[in-house]
Amino acid sequence: MRPTLTQAPSAQDLREKILFHLTHTQGRGPEFATVFDWRLAVSYTVRDLMVGPWVGAIRAARDHGAKRVYYLSMEFLIGRILGDAIINLQLEPAIAEALTQLGLDEQEILDNEPDAALGNGGLGRLAACFMESLSSLRCPAYGYGIRYEHGLFRQSFENGQQVERPEDWLNQPHPWEFVRIDYSYRIGFKGQVETVDGRAVWHPGESVIARAYDTPVIGWGGDWANSLRLWGAHPTTLLDLPRFNAGDYAAAAEPEALARTLSRVLYPDDTTESGKELRLKQEYFLTSAALQDILRRFLAEHDDLSLLPQKVAIQLNDTHPAIAGPELIRLLMDDHGLPFERARDLARATLNYTNHTLLPEALERWSTWLMGRILPRHMQIIQMIDDDHRDATGRPSHVGIVHNDQVHMGELAFIMAGRVNGVSALHTDLVRDTVFADLHKLHPDRIVNQTNGVAPRRWLRMSNPSLTRLLDDTIGNGWTGDLDQLQGLEDHAQDASFRDSLRAAKRANKVWLSNGLLTKLGVKADPDAIFDVQIKRMHEYKRQLLNILEAIALWHRIHDDPNGGWTPRVKIFGGKAAPGYWLAKSVIHLINDVAATINSDPITSEYLQIAYPPNYNVSMAEDLIPAADLSEQISTAGKEASGTGNMKFTMNGALTIGTLDGANVEIRELVGSENFFLFGLTAEEAAAEKARPGHARAAIEASEDLQVALQLIAEGRFGQADSYYSLLDRTWNDDPFLVASDFDAYFAMQRQVDRAFADPASWVRMAALNIARSGFFSSDRTIRGYMRDIWDVRPVTA
Repeated sequence: MRPTLTQAPSAQDLREKILFHLTHTQGRGPEFATVFDWRLAVSYTVRDLMVGPWVGAIRAARDHGAKRVYYLSMEFLIGRILGDAIINLQLEPAIAEALTQLGLDEQEILDNEPDAALGNGGLGRLAACFMESLSSLRCPAYGYGIRYEHGLFRQSFENGQQVERPEDWLNQPHPWEFVRIDYSYRIGFKGQVETVDGRAVWHPGESVIARAYDTPVIGWGGDWANSLRLWGAHPTTLLDLPRFNAGDYAAAAEPEALARTLSRVLYPDDTTESGKELRLKQEYFLTSAALQDILRRFLAEHDDLSLLPQKVAIQLNDTHPAIAGPELIRLLMDDHGLPFERARDLARATLNYTNHTLLPEALERWSTWLMGRILPRHMQIIQMIDDDHRDATGRPSHVGIVHNDQVHMGELAFIMAGRVNGVSALHTDLVRDTVFADLHKLHPDRIVNQTNGVAPRRWLRMSNPSLTRLLDDTIGNGWTGDLDQLQGLEDHAQDASFRDSLRAAKRANKVWLSNGLLTKLGVKADPDAIFDVQIKRMHEYKRQLLNILEAIALWHRIHDDPNGGWTPRVKIFGGKAAPGYWLAKSVIHLINDVAATINSDPITSEYLQIAYPPNYNVSMAEDLIPAADLSEQISTAGKEASGTGNMKFTMNGALTIGTLDGANVEIRELVGSENFFLFGLTAEEAAAEKARPGHARAAIEASEDLQVALQLIAEGRFGQADSYYSLLDRTWNDDPFLVASDFDAYFAMQRQVDRAFADPASWVRMAALNIARSGFFSSDRTIRGYMRDIWDVRPVTA
């Protein structure tokens, strides 16, 4: 077990510190304090305990001359911080006792904290898990992101349709952050480039200030903390006073408006030219601020830029920060006088790129016109990188960064990276064979695999206390810092007493969810039914449509034979669609319309219920995942890079129904094929099926259940039929993600799930083996792989 705080505070110590902050930080006496006041007082108390290890870690990294890791990501989906910090500082018993002495409800305090709206889905949550594991492994690191004022939108449903409203997480004090006014950098856009004495000089036409806001990320054991540094955009000039005095108030506020816009919203709708411009500016804002900060820190300790790759490892989380290659070259050339070839070599030896997608539309492309207008110096450098790579490799004419008047950011990231990694074994193979096949032939040693993982402290110990108590009682608590110790459960899977306890822990979570979130939705959820959960970003390839079509077909069968011995099932969906993604929003509308019909059907309601709670986020996931019996991982094979939700469900004892896609492949190999409900085409079969003319219509005509489901939608049994004509047309005549082709296999496997769930002893045994064999999916293991294979970084051990 990892060492803990040198002097762990007692409950009495914590009680006194909470009261101190209530009075001296919040300015409230106990008799006047609200839950909000108490929560901030508790948060500041816990934060005080994080600061010592945090400052000590920064000092230790400097004193040891350690190589540092810098993780650049547009998303950090950190969720609530208080509970996670209490876990990692190992304060649970003491804090619980202190709050009891104060007459406070611990859960009410924890629930009062808003989720930081800094991410959308797996990409951002992975970044948050990695930050926690970096600290737990004492790896000196900084995370760099944007301090979004509103972040991702708050989702609600009106008449079943998604409505987006601003998220307001920063409308109250954020007790975890420290403002670093002294770490501020000017970020330029537009303007022109001129040559002065043989060197390029960029004169930006616009500029903003990036200001640092630091949050400590405490690791397991409480002895090391790294920094999550988020950049807030501020104007270079607060107010154009002459314009204001002349009465042109709007123009006078333009500098502030530009700055606030940059760090206001995560992923602005980029279906318009102005949206594209804002998104490119956001990506450069993050990347330039981070690189300027990295070089400042490096040069404060070293005076030889040739040491940069030995002391700095930069990881680009997807293509969003891919402009880092040209920006680092620009800084080394234009600010530090290095020749292009030397700057290129240093940048490539320092930068690494994680690919998260095989979808062409997700590998960003910017028009050369937009790039040249917003970042004119960078467009020059991108062309230099592209020409240099062409000359050095003799590559085919269709390979490159700039072609068809577009800048391909995936190719840019690859060419400027020392290492490129996929995030599951299957995904990495597909990256080599498909999206970067030509570049892989030119650089056969560049692509490596690092299968994703998740932080067990948050996703098991904190989110599932019922299961945690059982694990601690059965195998001890060492698994929290070494998830491979879950293998010790293997011997207990055959023990009827252990299985009874495991089943009771799962049922307690289902009762909690039923009496809380689901009751608020008006869903009557039987805790003894299968809780069947699909929670993830709404996208066609993730195939929420397949799930709801199966529900319609099942409902129809139950209606025809209500005495058929059906296994009760509660289907739960969660996820947001991008504001401009009309088809995904149509699927959301359909799910809600189907739920309204099915849930109120007196014939079928005891056998089938559908729930779609709005505004899915990290905190909601922490309630849903521990209660799930069945994990829906049903993406079209060859489209999901990895997934991390699939790992969280597995380690919480949910069985998976899924395709051979992403990390599902590795989950199935590890938990055993007999403990996994596999269906559907393989990646190779899916590619062949998609190429077959008329595949969708042929599959539908061969499936009576699917025909019935589509016909019921077309007849208007679930709301207005014309709302779904485009969706139906796409399913019949295009179906690029093979919903129809996989439908019958999926429906048949769901009936096998029904039969398996009807044998509780067997089901719980399978669940126990899933938990016991999930240790590989710890983000600690993933980070060790990055440290060894990509960054060449070692932990600071003293």
